[in-house]
Amino acid sequence: MDQTYFQHVRSEIAPLLPAGAAHILDVGAGAGRTSAWLRSRYPGCHSVALEGDPAMLEELKQNVDVAHIVDLNGAIPDVGAPDLILLLDVLEHLMRPQDLLSHLTSVMAEGATVIFSCPNVAHASVSVPLLLRGKFDYQDAGILDRTHLRFFVRESAIALMNQAGLIVQHGIRTGLRGPRTRLLDTLTGRTLRDHLTKQYILAGRRAAPGIEQGKVHWLVN
Repeated sequence: MDQTYFQHVRSEIAPLLPAGAAHILDVGAGAGRTSAWLRSRYPGCHSVALEGDPAMLEELKQNVDVAHIVDLNGAIPDVGAPDLILLLDVLEHLMRPQDLLSHLTSVMAEGATVIFSCPNVAHASVSVPLLLRGKFDYQDAGILDRTHLRFFVRESAIALMNQAGLIVQHGIRTGLRGPRTRLLDTLTGRTLRDHLTKQYILAGRRAAPGIEQGKVHWLVN
């Protein structure tokens, strides 16, 4: 895989970040560039990273306080009680993503925020060829990355958070800023948004007793 994949700073999550964070857990952290960026936003915070690629370790250790190389399909080390958990483009690579998410929800601090992102398999780049040709082809990167073990649409992404005891109130749809996409979105009265969205980014918090999932307030990027 192109190593630049692990170098991205996921600054598009900024609108979903909490006002403060003292203990950050970055799961599937890559080289830790997003964690380093968050350390500048939350001075004095303690950051822990879990990453599966051993080649990332040396750079990762420069960007976080504690770095672990670990198989995310198995048991993970003690991560304390994080109040901000990042799961950015990682759960779709796991055999049982709900197990990891449920475990993290059980140990996180009261009032913690979980930010989860995943590609949208209903995007037109996948759904249109499937409709017209009856097939899709795996790729080296992107929505149909051949290393993806799970695929998500809007409803199943929210459902995964709910199954872990989280309620999603805010989210971001990415891929809607291009001029052609904006024009098509307008001309179709936003009815095709689930096919124009490339990725969903969701912010969840532990559900209070008796509170069920309601309408998500979506931002676009």
